[in-house]
Amino acid sequence: MGFTIGGSRILSGSRRRGARATECTVAAEYTGLWGWDVVPGARAASGRCSCGDPACTAPGAHPLDFAPEVPAGSTLDAVAEVWSEFPGAALMLPVGRTFDVLEVAEQAGHRALVRLERMGLPLGPVCVTPTDRAQFFVAPGAAAELPQLLYRMGWDDADLDLRCLGPGAHITAPPSDHAGLGPARWLRPPTLDAGAPPQARLLLGTLAYICHRSAM
Repeated sequence: MGFTIGGSRILSGSRRRGARATECTVAAEYTGLWGWDVVPGARAASGRCSCGDPACTAPGAHPLDFAPEVPAGSTLDAVAEVWSEFPGAALMLPVGRTFDVLEVAEQAGHRALVRLERMGLPLGPVCVTPTDRAQFFVAPGAAAELPQLLYRMGWDDADLDLRCLGPGAHITAPPSDHAGLGPARWLRPPTLDAGAPPQARLLLGTLAYICHRSAM
């Protein structure tokens, strides 16, 4: 069983074995199916970062500066070539290109997702980190628009545990380990019929309300 990405056959089940094979396969799914760029990222163990900097301020939670980016559309063979140079590297996704990220506390994210699904609103992928954060993929440009959007919705003066990640940021993609704390995972995985990520304004009111209620 399997499917094809960019001319490369992706095998599933028992024929897809080994951590390195899984990393390459998932990275190829991200580049080939979802159109995302992927960057090899650092790993952390015992508080030390694989980047080699003893003073690293974000062990296991940043891209490797010396690793090449794998662009959207890359085949499995192209991904494997890069990962062979950086075995065990985490999968990291640049933010601000095909998506921005609205981030809230995981518990608030669960509650908001249930409400948004009941409302029938368009949704993109939602990722959960081992640091108990839920990351909602939204259309690019949200980070720049967030202050104005919150103002228009009347949430600009509220103390909300909500932030938006935009250009220059990266997130750890499932199933990679984040900061040595455990794997990132999908709360709502990407799907072929989902289309482009939704505009942030469609989700922001619900996310802000849930964050506000969670803080009371």
